[in-house]
Amino acid sequence: MTGYPPIADHGLIGDLQTAALVASGGTVDWWCTPRFDSPSVFASLLDGERGGDCRFAADLRGEESGTVRQLYLPDTAVLIDRFLAPGGVGEVADLMHPVESATPSDRHRLVRVARVVRGSLPFTFSCRPRFDYGRAPHTLERTDDRSVVFQGPGMDLHVQATAPVALEADGDDITAGFTLAAHEMAAVVLTSVASGEPAPVPPYMDDIADELESCRAFWLSWLRSSTYRGRWRTMVNRSAITLKLLTYAPTGAPIAAATMGLPEQVGGERNRDHRYTWIRDASLSVRALVDLGFVKEANAFRHWLRDRIEAGGSGSGDPLQIMYRIDGDPHLSEEDLGHLEGYRGSAPVRAGNAAADRIQLDIYGEAADALAQGDDMGAIRGWKALSDVLDWLADTWDRPDEGIWETRGGRKNFTYSRLMTWVAFDRGIRLATAYSRPADLARWLHTRDTVFKQILERGWHQERMAFVQHYDTDVLDASLLLMPRVGFLSPRDPAWLSTLDAMDRELVSDSLVHRYDPAESPDGLRGSEGTFNLCSFLYVEALARAGRLDQARYVFDKMLTYANHVGLFAEEIGPSGEQLGNFPQAFTHLALIAAAMALDEELDRAETGPEARPAPRPGARPGTWPEENEPVVGADNPTAWRPGPGRA
Repeated sequence: MTGYPPIADHGLIGDLQTAALVASGGTVDWWCTPRFDSPSVFASLLDGERGGDCRFAADLRGEESGTVRQLYLPDTAVLIDRFLAPGGVGEVADLMHPVESATPSDRHRLVRVARVVRGSLPFTFSCRPRFDYGRAPHTLERTDDRSVVFQGPGMDLHVQATAPVALEADGDDITAGFTLAAHEMAAVVLTSVASGEPAPVPPYMDDIADELESCRAFWLSWLRSSTYRGRWRTMVNRSAITLKLLTYAPTGAPIAAATMGLPEQVGGERNRDHRYTWIRDASLSVRALVDLGFVKEANAFRHWLRDRIEAGGSGSGDPLQIMYRIDGDPHLSEEDLGHLEGYRGSAPVRAGNAAADRIQLDIYGEAADALAQGDDMGAIRGWKALSDVLDWLADTWDRPDEGIWETRGGRKNFTYSRLMTWVAFDRGIRLATAYSRPADLARWLHTRDTVFKQILERGWHQERMAFVQHYDTDVLDASLLLMPRVGFLSPRDPAWLSTLDAMDRELVSDSLVHRYDPAESPDGLRGSEGTFNLCSFLYVEALARAGRLDQARYVFDKMLTYANHVGLFAEEIGPSGEQLGNFPQAFTHLALIAAAMALDEELDRAETGPEARPAPRPGARPGTWPEENEPVVGADNPTAWRPGPGRA
């Protein structure tokens, strides 16, 4: 159980079809290829011995002891590990160039570039792939001392280096050691391809330098579509890039997180696989993308969502299931990988997700809200499928389900599920009216109003003076922080303010928010969990809309201090302030964006006065492209990542 870096001690790189985590210090300890949800090639994050990894770093042992800093080139997904030692200053840049293609590819390229800024430094490289989550053996073939290929089941992993790197066999793995002087560079390129596909062209430093600059330019260009110009530009931009990195370009489907099996409690069993597309998470991300100006990405997901609605059917017999594979495949099985130790002994490690067939009625509200965010619902395609879903929902909404948190403690009449049922009919009515589409409006109106009345009568707990988790409890639930945002009630309604006060007393721990109390509302799993980052940012938004701006800003600024060293968040914050759960988590970053925009608007309104300008739609913010940040120290300009004198 030793040797595991903290969950959040990583940066994320990716090419929009797959992604890798690089630990501070230069170890790639998570990479699944050719897709986000493929079996891993490197997974030492889940088992230091059996998982496999790839390390490329300055050798800071002995006389060269020093420090390491990890950072992104500003507003990009180019990750830098900087090594500071008495003998010199060096860097390793890691990148995967994004490919915005509608065609899935089996060929993916992870580029690792070392250079020395001043002095000289020794470097080490090692590559220990472990195919199929460490279950499958591989063979090693050498072409020459700078090119090898690992052959696993259905996949080849080519490793190619530039001078002065000389790859040496270490059993079925490879290692290398070399020294660079000031202005010298070396690169190692890892390319995954389907078995038997042609080997990639050997890398040359000028081409690698061009690729690095092209990757940097891609991200800077992409961010120019952002309309955000608020107070927290750096963090909002990083969250937007993270959401983009977690989106599968061929279909437009975002995954919930880049990893599987990382625990919500170290040593516990709350270890899920989040490399799939949840209807809820993805639909909520549409709002964040639209409000930031990334309409292309929002539309791509809406098209994917319409395809799922038109396809219909799920394992439960409902027209949608709660999650799918990134290509829309509804079949998700779950298996325990008993041969893996798990992060710091947190077992079982699960691949796949058995929750796919659970009943969560809230997804129809989130889906309808996502579709209503677009300007293309006037098109005939998809309307009949959506109206059929709402007709079905009118017959089936009044039943218990598993709720938003996928608890395993039995079905209940969850208030949040009813809330989003109300949203489904409200948005359907608006769309039918706006586009003059055929619909059973009388029935939809009646159902919407019936749901509304039921929530007020049964979801409201008079003694608690708060809306509660489900109809048979007095337990609070932070998912209801979305009540004002979806328009069910005003953010300053007395009933809502009373609920917010109750949450503040019971779910909030020094700005951090629990999603519910498992002790009071058992979820069928052993152990406890930390505070939920999504809920903490939803809390900020609710406070801001309620006019509690000092408290909202304090909570938001404090939450930002829990981000890791490169601005990324996992799912939860543990009792010692550590990040827990799968990483990085899309839910957290979309909620950060929404909280920042809501807080910006309310602060602007307070500073200028409500009479100074009309109140904007919640979440909408006009703006211009911000000025680019200066490059980081040691990357003086793009051409600095080209070979200096003495290296070709």
